[in-house]
Amino acid sequence: MAAPGPGEYFSVGSHVSCLTCLGQRLQGEVVAFDYQSKMLTLKCASSSGKPNLNDVILINLAYVSDVDIINDRTETPPPLASLNVSKLANRARTEKEDKLSQAYAISAGVSVEGQQLFQTIHKTIKDCKWQEKNIIVMDDVVISPPYQVENCKGKEGSALSHVRKIVSMRCMCTAKTLKCTSHVTASIITMRNGRRRT
Repeated sequence: MAAPGPGEYFSVGSHVSCLTCLGQRLQGEVVAFDYQSKMLTLKCASSSGKPNLNDVILINLAYVSDVDIINDRTETPPPLASLNVSKLANRARTEKEDKLSQAYAISAGVSVEGQQLFQTIHKTIKDCKWQEKNIIVMDDVVISPPYQVENCKGKEGSALSHVRKIVSMRCMCTAKTLKCTSHVTASIITMRNGRRRT
């Protein structure tokens, strides 16, 4: 069967198999179908192999050469699960703010280390933002480039102490990674030169 024509649709709960223009065979249960955009949503077995999970695939039928209905669902589909719309809206707003913050940091020329430190702090303290190239935490602590412990300024207290601890831990992790990387690089270089260190 080719992609559906006017008035044709896929019933929710039906099992279909699609052959993409790249020759990939996709098979699963229809979750949703939008005729106008020719988008089909399938629930498939999990690619991770875990039986309690599913993959959800969006397929643009404009790029499908063949669709076979394996099992057409004739009975009424089960009611849709209720959604907490306000929770979803909050999550979308938070994600948007995070992405805008990342985009701002990149456009302001913040170093990769600064961006990574911001992400590390933001995981535990949501109240942090950029002010040019400086990280502002809880409106009390300012971390300026090059984002080391000594670059943490603010009123002495628990907030400053906590932020310094996070920066210190981040610096130690970065130093260990660099040391490990340089050791591996040195080993590779010595092996290429035909010498082997003991």
